Amino acid sequence: MENMGIIEMLLETGPVVKVVLLMLIGSSVLSWTIIFAKWTAFRQASKQSTIFMELFWNGKSLDNIFSETRNLTASPVSNVFRSGYQEFQKLNSKGKDSPAQAAEIVSQGLENVQRTLRKTTSKELLRMESMLPQLATVASAAPFVGLFGTVWGIMNSFKALGAGGNAATLEVVAPGIADALVATAVGLAAAIPAVIAYNQYANRIRTFKSDLDGFSSDFTNILKRSYLG
Repeated sequence: MENMGIIEMLLETGPVVKVVLLMLIGSSVLSWTIIFAKWTAFRQASKQSTIFMELFWNGKSLDNIFSETRNLTASPVSNVFRSGYQEFQKLNSKGKDSPAQAAEIVSQGLENVQRTLRKTTSKELLRMESMLPQLATVASAAPFVGLFGTVWGIMNSFKALGAGGNAATLEVVAPGIADALVATAVGLAAAIPAVIAYNQYANRIRTFKSDLDGFSSDFTNILKRSYLG
């Protein structure tokens, strides 16, 4: 028992602890899958957003920017721009035959544009937040699931200690306690990366939200100047 490895310790655990360990291992696999998937998504979103901002602020016309950003679908800023500009095109197609008509179009149409920008911003943030609740669940629940397995294993070890009478010694029950503690270790191993990744991604989302709000404000002002000429 002294030279027993982790795999052997896992195989020697009771059925309840085994189920707990399988749940934790599955949660860890899910957690790492989400971590890598979101890392790839955020990396692509940041890269394409940088490309879009360079296109947007280099002085080209909005029509050219719209056509050149057709493939930047991973960028939340690009998607917000495209939805807002499409709504602006509906506004612009109404024309402005008279000053009164132009004023009405600007007041009502730009409100629709702003509403579209807000709606698309919320949609993009929800897309970026996808799978993060599962990551948060693993981060918060895994230690408690592991603790449950440990408590169950220790209970069985003390039952064996009580049933053994004078023959029961620490050397007899210590391996069972050690096996039970593996559940807590596996729970922490599943939770710690999930906690770190969740906090990092939540911070990235807050940064994206700030960028989207700032861009929406700038874009609305540009549309106003463009329409009012």
